[in-house]
Amino acid sequence: MIDIKSYNMADMSVLFKEMGEPAFRAKQVFRWLHRGVTSFDEMSDLSKALREKLAATCSISALQVERKQVSALDGTIKYLWRLPDGNCIETVLMRYKHGNTVCISCQVGCRMGCAFCASTLGGKIRDLSPAEMLDQVLFTQLDSGELISNIVLMGIGEPLDNFDTVMRFLELVNAPDGLNIGMRHISLSTCGLADKIDLLAQQHLQLTLSVSLHAPDDETRSKIMPVNRAYSVERLIRACHDYFKVTGRRISFEYAMIDGVNDSDAQADLLAGLVRGIAAHVNLIPLNHVEESPLKPSRRVRQFQKRLEDQGITVTVRRRLGSDIDASCGQLRRKALKNQQQARKEERA
Repeated sequence: MIDIKSYNMADMSVLFKEMGEPAFRAKQVFRWLHRGVTSFDEMSDLSKALREKLAATCSISALQVERKQVSALDGTIKYLWRLPDGNCIETVLMRYKHGNTVCISCQVGCRMGCAFCASTLGGKIRDLSPAEMLDQVLFTQLDSGELISNIVLMGIGEPLDNFDTVMRFLELVNAPDGLNIGMRHISLSTCGLADKIDLLAQQHLQLTLSVSLHAPDDETRSKIMPVNRAYSVERLIRACHDYFKVTGRRISFEYAMIDGVNDSDAQADLLAGLVRGIAAHVNLIPLNHVEESPLKPSRRVRQFQKRLEDQGITVTVRRRLGSDIDASCGQLRRKALKNQQQARKEERA
């Protein structure tokens, strides 16, 4: 079956031409799909014969709510979605004064192995399709009744490890006949695949690149982020410099504050030296505790921030949203997996 929601307008036009249908049908169907319909029967301006033809050859992706948690503190909504193959992914809706932001996943699990992240526990299962990424935006908007104006690719998975799919998703979500969310309202987060950052720069997209740095030296970074063994801090920073030269877009460096690991004054000084000369800002992240990890949240966030600011670095501290609903990526899926494993054990007992 054809995954028709992963098609862009050009692909869809070819499909309808091959079906012997007029070209304008492509735009009609594209618009319906990007409204979140789950059946061709809902496409009321298509003939019954065409709807039946499409249903026989194409499938429409959809997500089912496995679990939904709403924060009593700030209204943040966390979704655990079930995919048709039984796997689960997470999406978070966050409300800000400037609009609603949805944080979406790009893979089922993750193979990057960062020591402080719950998403990577259990490794990577598979990549998501463009449609499955788009569905997180569509169905979050439909379920919540809230208009989404901003997207961050910062959920489960490494976006640049699923590069072609992510590029197609960005094209789809930016389409004028779809959700039409502008690139400047989209942030893409990477753990530091330097070669893919180089490739992303050549796309000349006006999105915001967020680089998960988390340590300013190879020794520390390699301990908590295995990706650093393939792409050193020096190689990564060089890719960031080149990215800015090509795109002119400011880069955000994400830095999870870990007690006794990456929060010393000396490391603040190293970090300041790394990002100086790049149009960038540093986003300090109070660490979310993961049960399986021995790493603890830093107690020196404010001191670290001041040390950077005193050296002319633009610094923010990420506001924690949804702290009462396991809103950091991977935590809800991890709990669901543990419950499934426990249920299987009880069944075998």
